[in-house]
Amino acid sequence: MADPILTAEELKEVEKYFGPFADLDLEGFKKTRKELQVKYHPDKFAKFEDETVKELATERFQRIEALSHKLELLLDKKYNLEEGIADIQQEKARFAFDKMQIEIITRNKDLKYHLFGSRYRWLERGESYSIPKTKAKIVIDEDHQGNSIGFNETIRLFVSFGQSDPIEFISLWLYQKLEGRASALIIEGKRLSIDLIQINHAIKRTSFIGIEG
Repeated sequence: MADPILTAEELKEVEKYFGPFADLDLEGFKKTRKELQVKYHPDKFAKFEDETVKELATERFQRIEALSHKLELLLDKKYNLEEGIADIQQEKARFAFDKMQIEIITRNKDLKYHLFGSRYRWLERGESYSIPKTKAKIVIDEDHQGNSIGFNETIRLFVSFGQSDPIEFISLWLYQKLEGRASALIIEGKRLSIDLIQINHAIKRTSFIGIEG
């Protein structure tokens, strides 16, 4: 079975009910899920004797349950990954990288504009792009031809960030921009699917510089 994927809209719903995905752990998620099950259970709304209210409550409850099922699978996968990479998950783990090479594989000819808007043309002239909520900078490979086998196009870019930049924001920015628009990406030679956990894990593993003493 393929790994579940959260769409951009589902990420907004996760934040609404559970908080930012990057901050979630399995234990905290399960606690919040139980609270939501009690809060939105349709039986609580039966006393209103209003079919519209009951239908809305049932729809909300079922939506949260479906979202919770997908989220639990993702968090369980995240937990299992993190069991084997304890060092990079420590609170005092530090990350930094100068020009991490990322190649995006896509059939969407307009993806570069979705990523950077009109500023893409500035990047071609040597300017840099700042990832929101971070000081991380992106430059593109001006000499890259942008083509690969078949109908795919590749966009090659380089991301630079320091120890103060939260990797979760960098990963989330990439995921939200690429989900549904790219088929894969390659981070420093390692090919990944468009999966938030895989992207975050790969960036951390590649940029890990040690534990703050």
